[in-house]
Amino acid sequence: MVTTIRTSFNAVSHRTDELTSLFYGWLFRIAPETRELFPVTMELQRTRLLRALVHVVQMVDRPDELSIFLRQLGRDHRKFGVIGEHYDRVGEALLGALGEIAGPLWTREVEEAWTGAYGIVAQSMRDAADAERGPAVWMARVMEHRRINQDLAVVRVQTSQPVPYLAGQYVSVETPQRPRMWRSMSPANAPGPDCVLEFHVRTVPGGWVSRAIVSHARVGDVWRIGPPMGQMTLDPRSRSDLLMVAGGTGLAPARSIIEQLMFEGTDRKVCLFVGGRTWSDLYDIESLRRSAQENPWLTVVPVVEDDGRPHGAETGTVGEVVARYGAWADREITVSGSPPMVRATTNALLDAGTPFRNIHYDPYHTD
Repeated sequence: MVTTIRTSFNAVSHRTDELTSLFYGWLFRIAPETRELFPVTMELQRTRLLRALVHVVQMVDRPDELSIFLRQLGRDHRKFGVIGEHYDRVGEALLGALGEIAGPLWTREVEEAWTGAYGIVAQSMRDAADAERGPAVWMARVMEHRRINQDLAVVRVQTSQPVPYLAGQYVSVETPQRPRMWRSMSPANAPGPDCVLEFHVRTVPGGWVSRAIVSHARVGDVWRIGPPMGQMTLDPRSRSDLLMVAGGTGLAPARSIIEQLMFEGTDRKVCLFVGGRTWSDLYDIESLRRSAQENPWLTVVPVVEDDGRPHGAETGTVGEVVARYGAWADREITVSGSPPMVRATTNALLDAGTPFRNIHYDPYHTD
């Protein structure tokens, strides 16, 4: 089944934009009521569906990790008002779109493989949603909005109940400026009793939500926060030293993990490579350097694509630089940043001899 699914998906992967359009055409035709679950503009939602589908296909032969991802996804979808019947309609639309785009390649064997796989995926998500007794969303009030520069802001929000996230995880956020447009963001702080979450938000090209948060979010705004997701967390059973590689605001989950280690007290060595195109992109570097001075177990290596020598930084992409130091085969590794940065860094590490099982990253993008 795994081979059949991967082979058939690879055969149409060059037409994924068309596949996504066909899927939503099928879904809104057979279940028109589901249109209300999505934002007015579908551009953002189209890319998210594709990323989720590709991620599931990539993980079909890693059932333990895939199961965790699907259970988290099922709990997360409660925030949309998704019910069991919707999973059936989504499956019908997905198989219909795949069959239409695959044409003669859509054989009985391929259809049966996808039908079986989707049944497993949907059941896992349904079971997790049905078993969840916590809130579908948490209400949060903006208590601070600090503009770092034209394209970057730090936002701190406070909830009335704790959001049960772990350091390194991410949550989805809906703001009053962009209703029904959920954006994935990692808290930059470890969970604490004050119920405060700090987010680092940079505008990205075509980023409807990020631009609205940076430019228009205000103290007193009420956000909705979805359940925590992601597996880029500290393994309590492991005592391995850590390597963290962060690009841009991908620094947030690394910062959260470092703060958690500070709270707990640690004897694990931690090396953080933080990268950007220019020195000004390393917006939190001075704070990170102070943390390294105060905590001997922490090493911070700034990296810029411009000449980094005037600032005591390494020069190159963060993936290239971290791979120059070797394979890091004895470390647990987290990679966070834009999808191109994560791909490039992961490939550079693999080329340097890093075992793939040591590398951890999450499949979301900051739209």
